[in-house]
Amino acid sequence: MDERVVIADRASAGNAATLFRRSRELFAQQVVAPQDLDTARANAEATQATLDAALKKVAADRAQVTEAGYQVQTYMALLRSMQALIVETEANLESAQLSRSYAEIRAPKSGRITNKTVQPGNYVQTGQVLLSLVPTDIYITANFKENQIDHMRPGQPATIRLDSLPAHKFSGHVDSLQAGSGARFSLLPPENATGNYVKVVQRVPVKILFNQKPDTALPLGPGESAIPTVKVQSFHYSTAQLFEIGAALVVLLCLLNWWAGRSPKTKVRLNGRR
Repeated sequence: MDERVVIADRASAGNAATLFRRSRELFAQQVVAPQDLDTARANAEATQATLDAALKKVAADRAQVTEAGYQVQTYMALLRSMQALIVETEANLESAQLSRSYAEIRAPKSGRITNKTVQPGNYVQTGQVLLSLVPTDIYITANFKENQIDHMRPGQPATIRLDSLPAHKFSGHVDSLQAGSGARFSLLPPENATGNYVKVVQRVPVKILFNQKPDTALPLGPGESAIPTVKVQSFHYSTAQLFEIGAALVVLLCLLNWWAGRSPKTKVRLNGRR
């Protein structure tokens, strides 16, 4: 807006100066009166003053714009400094939270604390066992004989009886079978290096899960005795299969009667002699 005002004032000042020059030439030829010459001079000086004021105002506005630009740069530098300070503060907060987490011992899962060997105020060392944690999702480890798992597969139903709860019967299912005997993965596995071969039936751990979590007042945990029974085969026959089995039994009975009729008979007299 100021630039257009300066252009208009410059045009007006140029026009006034041209009119004053012509009036002065005409006055020299005594064509115009001195009053007209004074009017042209005053008009030229007024327009020139207006132009000078507009130029000074433009210069002042430009100076303000430059100063505002410097202030914006200062504020941007301050903003970047504050952002860097925020990032540094967040990093210090994360470091403090990490350091604070070192003072807490978090369990991998929820459960019940047992076998606690530490009391408030005791000093502990690295690697010292403080307590044992029994998870709430308990399961059964059944050590079946290796000749009992021929038809056992994951997913088969199982019935569980606990010695601590003899009046309750729980339902479950086979989750997995260990790939190897329990003795092989023990701390000291047996090594039969003698010359005599003695076959020992091995035990294979089978993991059995409860279909529903036991809701009892007695806490269940590791080491308790359980009697699991796995159903490995179902004896449900259809009507056609029952008919085939009945027909086979009838044929078998007929064959037995026929064979009994062909067998030789010995005649016995009343006195016991032949």
